[in-house]
Amino acid sequence: MMDRIYVGTRKGLFELARAKGAWQVADVRFLGDPVSALLPDGDGGLYAALDLGHFGAHLWHRASKSNPDGGEWRELAVPAFPPKPDDAADDPHPWSLGKIWALERGGVPGRMWAGTMPGGLFRSDDGGESWSLVEALWRMPERRQWNGVAGGEQPGINSVLVDPRDPSDVRIGVSTAGVWASRDAGASWKLINRGMYAEYMPPELRGEPIAQDVHRLARCAARPEVMWCQHHNGVFRSTDAGANWTEVAAIKPAKFGFAVAAHPRDPDAAWFVPAIKDEKRVPVDGKVVVARTRNGGKSFDVLTDGLPQRHAYDLVLRHALAIDDSGDRLAFGSTSGGLWISDNGGDSWAMADARLPPVNAVRFAA
Repeated sequence: MMDRIYVGTRKGLFELARAKGAWQVADVRFLGDPVSALLPDGDGGLYAALDLGHFGAHLWHRASKSNPDGGEWRELAVPAFPPKPDDAADDPHPWSLGKIWALERGGVPGRMWAGTMPGGLFRSDDGGESWSLVEALWRMPERRQWNGVAGGEQPGINSVLVDPRDPSDVRIGVSTAGVWASRDAGASWKLINRGMYAEYMPPELRGEPIAQDVHRLARCAARPEVMWCQHHNGVFRSTDAGANWTEVAAIKPAKFGFAVAAHPRDPDAAWFVPAIKDEKRVPVDGKVVVARTRNGGKSFDVLTDGLPQRHAYDLVLRHALAIDDSGDRLAFGSTSGGLWISDNGGDSWAMADARLPPVNAVRFAA
């Protein structure tokens, strides 16, 4: 199991380590700055994206301490959009970087993917030193139909899933524009999410693939064709790499939420953090719970041991639930600064010895 957890918050990056049976803060970086995305680099290092508002997005990398230049943070180039051409004057979305919302490794040495607001996908083949806009996705006419998230913001790519068997096979989740697939490393794209529905749309449009508000995607690493989606109005599961989806109606105590984690080896196991949706966005009955299925969504356990069950209003955002490579250890952080860790698949939870700022992202060291 990994004994390091990285937590990106609205007020900095916190590194937690396990000591004498308790999780404690071991390091703090970028204190006061919002951290929007995190990515362990697979070699003991870490990438951190900052969202500095008026001062723009920034990307930093700390190489592994075992490397000759390791242990120190170094700023990298951020993804950049080209100038907006005259023939795109009617494009409703800006051609400038808002924030980096998702960072993932690309399955081959040096390759990384970055999903951004306003809905751009970028690829790096040199470990983040430089970035290229995925033009085929950005310039397709359908992108102008993408809608914003959070009541008027720009659309954003919140999930990038790379098939571990084929680094050219990529899936992305967009809020709000559904699930898109590329089998050629981004050279072409197809909208694939049949079977989802959007209850916030008029009846005749509720099944439109491009109208689906995908909050977060996850897949089983050992069986990548099995994917899970926490959607704005429910949970969905696919067994054909996202081409077709079936609603998981058994989720409880609520079908709304933002985060999902998939077991790395068991395609039938996944975890969610339900909440009351839309104007409330708080846990049901003021109780923080985790919903776990071990049978492909046919039924769910509502996990409560060690979690606050009275007057608790912690919301868990898209990237704030993580699972490690063992499939046994999970961690999640909340908008109220809580951070809970489980070593037994969620059967019981322990709160970290820290009260953190609102949590945006949680990742285990790799």
